Amino acid sequence: MGLKEFSLVPKDYPKVETPYRRIKTALPVPESIDFFKKLWASEPISMRCEPPVLWHRSSGLNVFDPYGNKWLDWSCGVLVTSVGHNHPAIRAAIEKHLQSGAPLHTYIFANEARARLAEKIIEITPAEHDRVFLLTTGSEAVEVSLKVARTYGVRRNPKKRYVISYQGAFHGRTYASQLAGGGLGGGEWVDPNPTFVQVPYPGSIDTKDKSFGLFEKSLAAAGIKPEEVAAVIAETFQGREAKLMPVDYVKNLRQWCDRYDAALIFDEVQAGFGRTGRLFGFEHYGVVPDLFVCGKGISSSLPLSAVIGKSKYLDLYKPGEMTSTHTGSPIPCAAALASIETLQSEKLVENCAAMGAYLKGELEKMVKPYADRLDIGGVGLVHGLLFFNNRQELTPDPETAFRFCEEAVGSGNLFFAPVGKGRGAIKFCPPLSVTREAIDDGLYGKRGLAEILKEVMEG
Repeated sequence: MGLKEFSLVPKDYPKVETPYRRIKTALPVPESIDFFKKLWASEPISMRCEPPVLWHRSSGLNVFDPYGNKWLDWSCGVLVTSVGHNHPAIRAAIEKHLQSGAPLHTYIFANEARARLAEKIIEITPAEHDRVFLLTTGSEAVEVSLKVARTYGVRRNPKKRYVISYQGAFHGRTYASQLAGGGLGGGEWVDPNPTFVQVPYPGSIDTKDKSFGLFEKSLAAAGIKPEEVAAVIAETFQGREAKLMPVDYVKNLRQWCDRYDAALIFDEVQAGFGRTGRLFGFEHYGVVPDLFVCGKGISSSLPLSAVIGKSKYLDLYKPGEMTSTHTGSPIPCAAALASIETLQSEKLVENCAAMGAYLKGELEKMVKPYADRLDIGGVGLVHGLLFFNNRQELTPDPETAFRFCEEAVGSGNLFFAPVGKGRGAIKFCPPLSVTREAIDDGLYGKRGLAEILKEVMEG
């Protein structure tokens, strides 16, 4: 389902001036219209999906346009800028690399930044994981994780080909990642593959039976024998709702995968590197996956992803059989190392847990008067505000979600467009450095989100 396109007709909003937000022009800014028209004339229509805000400068919790407006960023550029925009440590790492004359690209020839980052990742991940494959995008990392898991399975049993994923999942927009996601993310061209099978996600509001028994029943109903399963892949939390699975379910899933020699893969592209209030989201479950994939917040800036896991999977391919042109590119690696060190030195994972608990409590207060049409869920600093036409029947309300997004941007609160089931969910995912003062400003300051929610729900 495509997103509703944001209008290029300027609209006047009340002027806002707070410590974290400033709106002084109509939006979109009239002077920016020609810019957007020229841009949109060069790009696919699919790129016209976000509020027409020209990102000109960014710092910490804020994004600025060239026209004097300032936004409190609840998007992190889709969960990327975890330590905040333009963090000095990341800028310094990039500038140091550039000034040193070190290479900007090395293919898979060795570079020092890649070596330091790989060593750091191994240091901070569970002892069972002894391999890191650095790539460029989350989708690419998902593809690799599925490739090695199926290779491991098929080499032991030619029938061990099934990949089990979850309804409502999003794993990326490349071929296997869309198959694992059931085609979510726009992929009607993806032909069905009978070896990719989705089962109900136990963390979803749509799933009534949250027991592990439903997983086993779903496989049996699909005619799949457990010994034919090569891998089970799950987002640590599903992006659309930001809700974790029940802990007992995941522990049972880990035992099931051990029993049938299936790879347990966690997609941590959104959850990894502190977003959930733990360094890695799977820590909430008390289990260790065989493989997990990261991206987005790994660098808080430049494109980078990783497959992290056990050598019995990642050493299956011989030299030169599994490579990537930009694997471990030096500058993204330098940025990622600086980002990880910042997470640790500034205790941002701990701040995420504390500020996430505060944000969750305040959002629950905001939605309480509209409990018949809204749901809020999340963990750490990722929360999903779900809009429904009918809360009992769980029919999404994308129109109200869109209006909320539009009005929020007009107040200096920056969100990406509605996501999830029926495009009815708004994601709250600010930098992990967010403060209580900034949260209060966004929610309760002049023309704050509490006021906007009341307007769209009662207007």
